[in-house]
Amino acid sequence: MTTRRFTPTALHNTLGSHPPALAIASGDTVIAATADAHGFDRHGGKIAEKPNPMTGPFFIEGAEPGDALLIAIRDIAMTRGTGWTFDVLSPNVVDPAAVLRLRERRKVDWLIDAEKGQARLAEPPPALANWSVAVEPMIGCLGVAPDLGQAISTATSGRHGGNMDYRGFKAGVEVMFPVAVPGALFFLGDVHAQQCDGEIVGTGIETAAEVTFTARVLKGQKIGWPRGLNEAEIFTIGNARPLDQALQHATTEMLDWLMADYGLDEVAASHVMGQCVRYDVANVFNPAYSVACRVARAVLP
Repeated sequence: MTTRRFTPTALHNTLGSHPPALAIASGDTVIAATADAHGFDRHGGKIAEKPNPMTGPFFIEGAEPGDALLIAIRDIAMTRGTGWTFDVLSPNVVDPAAVLRLRERRKVDWLIDAEKGQARLAEPPPALANWSVAVEPMIGCLGVAPDLGQAISTATSGRHGGNMDYRGFKAGVEVMFPVAVPGALFFLGDVHAQQCDGEIVGTGIETAAEVTFTARVLKGQKIGWPRGLNEAEIFTIGNARPLDQALQHATTEMLDWLMADYGLDEVAASHVMGQCVRYDVANVFNPAYSVACRVARAVLP
């Protein structure tokens, strides 16, 4: 198993069957540089266009349709001391009457102190003069090429992953994607220094980063939607609009997972899920909303 460092010379605004940027073996580790959601790199230079330009794709040898690709996120290191967000809530997350009092959104800068683990507004309103948030890096957009020769915008998401903006995609997490094309063609980017559940201002704290990941092919493990594991939980992600359809996809994928890998039939799995499932509203800003369905490992037989 080898470790490769990769700095992209071209970035992509779609997830699709683009020519591979780098071929790696199953089990290899890559340290990959990413630009922010508007295409600005670690030096603040614009190297790509919005939305969410992706690093990759990475061709994983041996991956074939019907397999799953497991991506272990080892580390997310921010490479720039600044980030940006929008400054008011997205109109679709407040009551219609409240939209009228929200002014037009503006892009504002943040200062990121990775050493102290804090981020603060560069020009805060008076009430937030001494306010900061913890730095908790996450990957907003990651996934594999979809089937049928599709090239799907990095603004949205689906079975292949994509712009899910789930704050659970952080260091120490393993993520699985259904493989639809030879080599899987894995992409990643859109790193946030911090983000709320739902991405309700339309961004996290957008910045550039280096992401260290290990890719592994799970032969013959057919899955329908993205799955994830951390030390405490397993989770599934559904991507769709309206929100209830995203929840249905995530719930069905969890049901299928418990039946396939944990020795439960539909009744037993329903009992476990009926008492122990927790849901996260991962994203309600993108064209497809994202919902995470979580089950603690401690309650699984």
